[in-house]
This record gives sequence, C-alpha cells and structure tokens, in this order.
Amino acid sequence: MAFHVVHGDRRHAQRPGHPAARAMAWALGVPAIAVHHMEGHLLAPLLEDDPPKPPFVALLVSGGHSMLVEVKAIGQYHILGDTLDDAAGEAFDKTAKLMGLPYPGGPALAKLAEQGTSGAYRFSRPMTDRPGLDFSFSGLKTQVLLAWQKSDQSEQTRADIARGFEEAIVDTLVIKCRRALDAAGAERLVIAGGV
Repeated sequence: MAFHVVHGDRRHAQRPGHPAARAMAWALGVPAIAVHHMEGHLLAPLLEDDPPKPPFVALLVSGGHSMLVEVKAIGQYHILGDTLDDAAGEAFDKTAKLMGLPYPGGPALAKLAEQGTSGAYRFSRPMTDRPGLDFSFSGLKTQVLLAWQKSDQSEQTRADIARGFEEAIVDTLVIKCRRALDAAGAERLVIAGGV
C-alpha cells in the first residue's frame, strides 16, 4: 500500500490534500509516492487491456491543459504543443458562463450544442493559420461573447452558437493532432485527460 501524491503542476502544488496525504502515509508507515499530474493523464491509457505502445503522440486535454506530447518511451517525453492561455476544457466552462449556462459549463455547453445547427455560426480555428502546435482558446471565447451579445439570444441561437464553438474546438484539436503526428513521424495518437 502507498499514497500517491500529485505534484509537478502549479494547480495542485498548494492544495491542502498534498501535505495531508504525506502525513497519512507517514502515520501508516507506507511510502508517499509523488505522481506528476499530467504524466498520470499521459500514462493512464497504458492501463487498458490492449495498451498503446510507444512511440506515439498524446493529446492531453483536461480542465487546465491542452498539450501535445511525443512519447518515445515511459519517461521519455517531448512537449510539442502546450496551452498559451485558456485550455479547451477551460474555454468550454468560461464560454458556458458567458452564455448563462450552469457550472460546470463544459457538459452543459456540449449538451446544448447537440440541439444546434451546424454551420449557423462559424468561429475561427485558433492558431491553425500559422506554424506551431501550441493552443490558444481565449480569442475564440471572445468571438462567442460578441456573437452572443449581437444575437437575439433565443434558445435556438444559444444552441447554434454552442454548436459553432464546439466545432471550432474539435476542428482545432484535430488539425493540431494531425500536424503533431507529422512532426513526430508517429503513426499512433493517444487521447487522454480529465475532460
């Protein structure tokens, strides 16, 4: 038995559970093992019955991160692209809030998008018109806000905007994944995360 303690991510380093887990491990006489948050997401697919075998490219999407990582072997990683401002999951939550949807906004926005008409609103695919594999979704969030403010704010319009937003996020992730596979010369893509 051991306690696994998240470390290596600024979002988790100051959480009260970190010292508590170490204290509990000490009290029970078992090790406290530090686990990097993003590496945990990265390696979770290796627990599958038919795990992916490196080398591969991983798309890590969680509430606070959108990353593309080249995985040569366990412990041998090269970050190809990272979040510059808002991650995909964060953009979902913030955009939902702008449109008056309940928290957590991501699931509410995705459900609403199912009712929307594809193509009714077309937003840009952020940072796909230039080289590089980094992600930036804050501008997309602003586009949605402006579209919402200028609209009739009906339920159908809300659904159409949600659909356009979701399509922009998905298209951006797909474009970046294809580029990452080409850049790494990899044939396999693993998608993991907490969203």
